[in-house]
Amino acid sequence: MINAYYGRKRTMKRDFMKLLAGGLSAAMLLAGCSGAAGSTAGGSSSEGGASADTGDTVKIGLNFELTGEVSSYGTAERNGAQLAIDEFNAKEDKPFTVEGVEIDSKGDPAESTTAAIKLIDEDQVAAIVGPATSAPSISTYQAASDKQTPVVSPSATQVDAMLNNGEPYEYAWRVCFEDSYQGAAMAIYAYETLGDKNAAIINETSDYGQGLAKTFKEKFESLGGKVVAQEQYNAKDTDFASILTKIKEKKFDVLYIAGYYGEAGLIIKQARESGIDCNIVGADGFESEKLAELAGKENLNKVWYTTCYTTVNASDELKSFIDDYTAKYDQAPNMFSALAYDATNLVLDQLAATGKTGAELNEAIKKADFSGLTGSFTFDEKTHTPKKTVLVVNQEDGVQTEVDEVEVK
Repeated sequence: MINAYYGRKRTMKRDFMKLLAGGLSAAMLLAGCSGAAGSTAGGSSSEGGASADTGDTVKIGLNFELTGEVSSYGTAERNGAQLAIDEFNAKEDKPFTVEGVEIDSKGDPAESTTAAIKLIDEDQVAAIVGPATSAPSISTYQAASDKQTPVVSPSATQVDAMLNNGEPYEYAWRVCFEDSYQGAAMAIYAYETLGDKNAAIINETSDYGQGLAKTFKEKFESLGGKVVAQEQYNAKDTDFASILTKIKEKKFDVLYIAGYYGEAGLIIKQARESGIDCNIVGADGFESEKLAELAGKENLNKVWYTTCYTTVNASDELKSFIDDYTAKYDQAPNMFSALAYDATNLVLDQLAATGKTGAELNEAIKKADFSGLTGSFTFDEKTHTPKKTVLVVNQEDGVQTEVDEVEVK
């Protein structure tokens, strides 16, 4: 059912040597970015970008949350990105070598911006992948655009994250769908597939939580459903007894939790222990092995969430990715690993196809027709966001057992 969305069939031309022979000259190099064998190509240029010649080492910035509250996401994405780089470097016909330059954004927007500027100015990276979460990602977009260095966000799902006063940041892209899309998709699934007509919502007070809750509520009610209760919590909260007591007074058949795994796991655990046995649905913030640790596997039944990645009905290529990732990191990949793997391969494909960094690399990303583990897509030039099929996965004792596709109209 979903195998058509897996399997990377690269459509960009890859004859790198023909491109070089066709006229990539030394005059197009940036100052300080020599095309000599063994040199480093990167940085930005108002003239279009540096060449990445045979023998060069091209640097890619890996700006991820390696410590802090969402380090589970950042670490998974760093691992997925590095695996893509390792696979590129293992090819005998690779046009150049790629080096991943890792830096910890700590899940903080200010730290993330500082990290991006360092990667561009000091490390001379050709592009940046990351961070994993929306606020730290958005904080890098202006600097990246000012310095003509593409930044690709694997999972910055916030509504209008790529826009600045209604216009997209020129050098910012994402390979995930946005929250308005997945919030609406889950509302459709809960109402039409699960048959739920009355919903309660518990959301985090962050932009992520509020955006999801807003679109879920709007779509659910537009279909004929009713939201009978809505409560909010703050990040790092651990006791949800008062919230759960309030909503238990209402009659509902589905609970939508709009937040990240850290709090969502505890809400699910405490909800089940308090006697709330209805369907529980959520978003891609549920995607972490820590959800089962926090909620308890026995409580992860009748629990669904939206994602763009699942191992159910996995293709041969996805199985290969899982095997390679597990062998390298001694743990299975998740959605965030796959999104970063795709984001990095998108950059690597366009680097190999163009042999250029800066504006020309960015233009190639803009026009890319990409197919990866998390879906096939081209970019909407007005939003720099792909439209991808939303998958909804079911769990039994914390293990994914079924998957459905949802189309948002």
